[in-house]
Amino acid sequence: MTVPKQRLTGSSPLRPDIAESWHRVARVGLAPDTKLDRVQVIDVDHASKLMVAATPVLDELVTQLQDTALCVALADRHSVIIDTRFTDRRVASALERIGVVLGSTYSEEISGTNSIATPYKTHRGLLVHGEEHFLESLKKFSCYGLPIRHPVTRRIEGVLDITGIMPRANPLFVPLIKHAVQDIEQRLFEGSRRSEQVLLTAFQNAAKQRSRAVVVLGEGVVLTNPAAVDLLEAADHAMLRSVAPDVLGNRTLVRRLQLASGRAVDLEAHRIDGTVGTIFQLTSSPWCDGVAIPRRPSPEEPEYRVDRQLTHLRGVRSPVLISGEPGTGRSHAVRVIAGGDPVATLDATEVSSAGVGDWATHLHDLASTHDGVIAVEEIQLLPSVLSVRLASLLVRTSARFVLTSAPRDTLGPHAASLAASCVSRVDLPPLRRRRDELPSIVQALVRDLRPDDSIRFTPSALAALAAHQWPGNVRELAMVVRHAVEAFPADSADERDPAGDITAADLPEAYRSAANARSLTPWEQAEHDAILAALKATAGNKLRAAERLGISRSTLYNRIRAFKITL
Repeated sequence: MTVPKQRLTGSSPLRPDIAESWHRVARVGLAPDTKLDRVQVIDVDHASKLMVAATPVLDELVTQLQDTALCVALADRHSVIIDTRFTDRRVASALERIGVVLGSTYSEEISGTNSIATPYKTHRGLLVHGEEHFLESLKKFSCYGLPIRHPVTRRIEGVLDITGIMPRANPLFVPLIKHAVQDIEQRLFEGSRRSEQVLLTAFQNAAKQRSRAVVVLGEGVVLTNPAAVDLLEAADHAMLRSVAPDVLGNRTLVRRLQLASGRAVDLEAHRIDGTVGTIFQLTSSPWCDGVAIPRRPSPEEPEYRVDRQLTHLRGVRSPVLISGEPGTGRSHAVRVIAGGDPVATLDATEVSSAGVGDWATHLHDLASTHDGVIAVEEIQLLPSVLSVRLASLLVRTSARFVLTSAPRDTLGPHAASLAASCVSRVDLPPLRRRRDELPSIVQALVRDLRPDDSIRFTPSALAALAAHQWPGNVRELAMVVRHAVEAFPADSADERDPAGDITAADLPEAYRSAANARSLTPWEQAEHDAILAALKATAGNKLRAAERLGISRSTLYNRIRAFKITL
């Protein structure tokens, strides 16, 4: 897409903020004649913190604007319009025709340069005169928008905008909206204080039942009773945070969990009305009689949940397929299946250097002589002739073969046929789908590095790690853990932290930024993965990816931005 000339209808150049915005929207493929009739509309949460804080301010603002022809619009932190107020029906009709309706997304990728999308992108207030809009359909409007920041977290909660049908914005828009935003921010602050009081009351009521461990997790608030202090470790707090997004509406979530200590507990969790907090109540599960399983598993008791499935295959003589993304632990899975038996490995990546003939000869020699497990790694990379030869060998040999591959739904015809020769198959889930196991995986990695040390990852560090997508899976996590652990002396008596606690600040810089981000729900994670797969399948072509997913391009841009997906 060629960037339009940076000039208005007259001879004046674009202002820097406007010019930069035009460049951004042109780079994502938006054209000046793009229509806004396909903007996705979603449901609006009328009980959100921002709506509660802004409603009385907007009521007063509209009263002040009587006898004018203006619109006031409120967008949330995702650039979704959650409230609109009109003083003239003609303005309302004109704005509705360009998609300014409740629940519509007005990000730059969808609506171009305007005073809702661009202030959110730049984190600054912005006046946009008619001709400065990127899309032709917006050029008869002029507007001013200002971000709303939470006074405590300093996070942008939304944008307040005022718009009129006029060639140039009225300079009085600026002080009017600034004053309204200050009022909203003050109400957000007061609401936070009230929310903390509601959380405390809910905690005190639940904590009266001393037989239960009670934990309340809110925005910057953690409350625990003595039973929870005795029961839970740092890894357990991180696990509870990963469970919190699954607690929906006024429903109670009931789940059985295993804590870092090995103790099994029954969990009940629900949202606390009027807050963003969640209350957890935990009791020892009857099936374990409250007895903790030994913290350090023996060789017969695997550490990871997926390993239990693998150990059942130790006595299987028929071929086994281990599939998964790179870094999910496919080689580790082979060793678990082998148990104490020797493993001989043939890697498909070595075919080009060894030659097809020599590689095939080595394969047949191992099948005839090796007394243990023969691992054939990365079968999706095998030439078709070797895939056919290996499939034939699997049928007639008594040797124990374990094959590894990329995810099965990505395999080509020959590799898929070879995979089908394996009666037993284990699909290793990516780390992003094992968030509740991440604390125990981190603990195991730390023990491997420092078996005699007391280093631990704090809840803040585990929460930061859990917020990442981990494209490199367990292999990537292992490198991050190694980096953090090696920063501490062997005796864990570091002057910076004598307790040997690794906090979010001790992680590599690229892994600290998500410390305050929430984890995706399972539904959101599935959506994220589907979008990422479509983008990879189309070499990053967003239009073709949207068609592949059966959604509009504007919806795809919205979800890419929400999930912060990059290729």
